[in-house]
Amino acid sequence: MIQVGIIGAGRIGQVHMRSILTGVQNANIRAIADPYLSEQAETLAKSFGIEHIYRDHRRILDDRKIDAVLVCSSTDTHAQFSIEAIQAGKHVFCEKPIDHDLSKIAEVEAALKSAKKPLRYQVGFNRRFDHNFRALKKAVDDGKVGDVQFIRVSSRDPVPPPAGYVESSGGLFLDMMIHDLDMIRYLSGSEVVEVYAQGAVLIDPAIGEAGDVDTATVSARMANGSLALIDNSRKAVYGYDQRAEVLGSKGSVLNGNDLPSTMVLSTEAGVTAEKPLWFFLERYMTSYQEEMRAFIDSIEQNVDPEVGIVDGRMAIRIALACKKSLAENRPVRIDEI
Repeated sequence: MIQVGIIGAGRIGQVHMRSILTGVQNANIRAIADPYLSEQAETLAKSFGIEHIYRDHRRILDDRKIDAVLVCSSTDTHAQFSIEAIQAGKHVFCEKPIDHDLSKIAEVEAALKSAKKPLRYQVGFNRRFDHNFRALKKAVDDGKVGDVQFIRVSSRDPVPPPAGYVESSGGLFLDMMIHDLDMIRYLSGSEVVEVYAQGAVLIDPAIGEAGDVDTATVSARMANGSLALIDNSRKAVYGYDQRAEVLGSKGSVLNGNDLPSTMVLSTEAGVTAEKPLWFFLERYMTSYQEEMRAFIDSIEQNVDPEVGIVDGRMAIRIALACKKSLAENRPVRIDEI
């Protein structure tokens, strides 16, 4: 049984708390820590029977019975806490992004290389573990669409975040689209070599005043010659819109949105169906369980996790290239970053 400590008991920390305790048989949460621990988080932890509840994350790092640490704290602490956990001899699952600064990610990589024993480090790109996207990937890997020529990914939130969130999150490319930038690498099996980004403020002027965009497209060229197109919107009034398509020499494969039901009502007035699920907690909860299972399995089987630190670094490089492209209104090669 792998003993786990969770640093950060906010929304995503609570998601992982639930996902482990309800869906991962070979792991146990021994402790959580958060300096700003809410009453709700503490109540949830106690209801799950978590033995140790701290405000100081170092209590987790000092606990020799804890094998692995989940870093679910604020983005600006991810790299620091990752390094501290590695130095304490813990395996690490780090929520995305590791950091917005590539030099800090390099420090985490250096800590892993100098660790006294082999440690597993997984980055939280949970969409790779979603049943719909994994089905697309399997179809591609099985050769059912032939040589990949074009990938399209749409990702649209139902409501925009508060404008104040923009600065701490790093903006649309580093916070929201980063999942889609990782997805085109995942589906194509190839690296991004160049991006061209366009963006606009069409939803909330306050987001523009905070220095970000709320609507964006990115076209990308992959190393294997294929092309990709991503569109993001901070507000789709009909729900959480998450779709992708891969076109190849033998055909195409696409996924649709998850719906509350597959009911379609046909009457004289028209044909109607259910709207997509409302937000990411509904849409992706199962994927959070799957990524936790994969992380714990990688520790028990002593193998590298499916989504490692290289994937975390590459997603940030691409996102930074997108920001540069938007600012300079030109295509940007990834090797410029």
